[in-house]
Amino acid sequence: MSKYDKLWDWVAAQPGEELTLTFDEVGEHAGVPLDHSFLNYKKELVCRGWEVGKISMKHKTVQFSRVRAAS
Repeated sequence: MSKYDKLWDWVAAQPGEELTLTFDEVGEHAGVPLDHSFLNYKKELVCRGWEVGKISMKHKTVQFSRVRAAS
């Protein structure tokens, strides 16, 4: 069990193809504050059909996008 499972489940349940959350929103949905370990855990999201995209330190946001099937 990952400390970000709650976040991954929430993201996977969202409609649409893209999603942007602030660092605070990520922490709220995860139930734990966003920290540097997020970079190690982000690959867990792929098995739920999403991936972590751009992480903006300037804007304090994380972009998520639905994984597209290879053609």
